[in-house]
Amino acid sequence: MGEVAHTFVERGDLAHLALFLWASGASGLLVFALRELASANRRFDGFVRELARFNRKNGGDGWSA
Repeated sequence: MGEVAHTFVERGDLAHLALFLWASGASGLLVFALRELASANRRFDGFVRELARFNRKNGGDGWSA
């Protein structure tokens, strides 16, 4: 990365380097957030499936008072 940064500094293109670093960081955070969201969605789906299986096994609909 040092050689790439040096090339940008020589050409006086620091704004483009800063924009590239910001966009890379933002994209990385987006990928991380989407992975975490997908993981949470899978865990919730597993929870709902287990709850449905429990309700089927015990014959309850879960709404009786």
